[in-house]
Amino acid sequence: MTTSASPSLAVNVGGIAMQNPVTVASGTFGYGVEYADWLDVRRLGAITVKGIRLEAWPGNPLPRHVEVPGGLVNAIGLQGPGVAGFIAQYLPRLREFGVPVIVNIWGTTVEEYAEVAARLSDVPGIAGLEVNVSCPNVKAGGSAFGADPATMAGVVAAVRRRTPLPVIPKLAPNVPAMGPFARAAAEAGADALSLVNTLPAMVIDIERRRPVLANRVGGLSGACIHPVAVKHVYDAAQAVKLPILAMGGIQEAREAIEFLIAGATAVAVGTANFIDPSTPLRVIDGIRDYLVRHQMRDVAQLTGSLAVS
Repeated sequence: MTTSASPSLAVNVGGIAMQNPVTVASGTFGYGVEYADWLDVRRLGAITVKGIRLEAWPGNPLPRHVEVPGGLVNAIGLQGPGVAGFIAQYLPRLREFGVPVIVNIWGTTVEEYAEVAARLSDVPGIAGLEVNVSCPNVKAGGSAFGADPATMAGVVAAVRRRTPLPVIPKLAPNVPAMGPFARAAAEAGADALSLVNTLPAMVIDIERRRPVLANRVGGLSGACIHPVAVKHVYDAAQAVKLPILAMGGIQEAREAIEFLIAGATAVAVGTANFIDPSTPLRVIDGIRDYLVRHQMRDVAQLTGSLAVS
């Protein structure tokens, strides 16, 4: 029985039942198994794995990440084992954790996105698909599909036709307004929204006068993008009624709670996983402590609770 000392943290994100509102951001937690020795992954609300395309993909050449003030710029390039490799190498262990698994998917064509979705749909142990239409550090696919609402919606609709699983498009932050993208995704059949992805960024070695990253450009993440992400989450929540999985700069429970107040149903911890793998668990505990302190019985009371005059 839930009491004032033990509020309910359970949420539902587009059909994915989570024991608490905290997952991890794709690309920052490997495939879950890599972090199992560092924290109790069974306590997470869900595990969101690295991007999967149809075939194995090597990613970008080194160097492909660099630390900057308040964040990280990466150009990993969505390295991954492909659908078959993921199912064989990682999914059996992921099933053992007993928490929902959200698979981030991507492709270089609309047809590839749809085919990846179809192949994952009948595989036990997958709870939902996060559709990456906004990665800024691959030369084909990724942000090429996320810069225009109609193009993005075409990908979402194609995936929707090929899978019964919850479809969660991951939206880009570098857009003039989030509302049109949120509405287009909803109309195309999305069950929830994931936002935001990294911001396009570049770092230059001034002594060599060359880009630091081999890919030249990458994606900026970390604490420095948090206020941008909060604004986009708020705008998306005003535009549509879909559940929102929010991410961008969560270091402590405070940032997660900001997202929830702005309109998110759940949150994902990203770059902070590289600094302190226990961050997601501290965020879970911090949200619970906040609810107790404010005498709230359910985390749903926080979602969209922003007081405006």
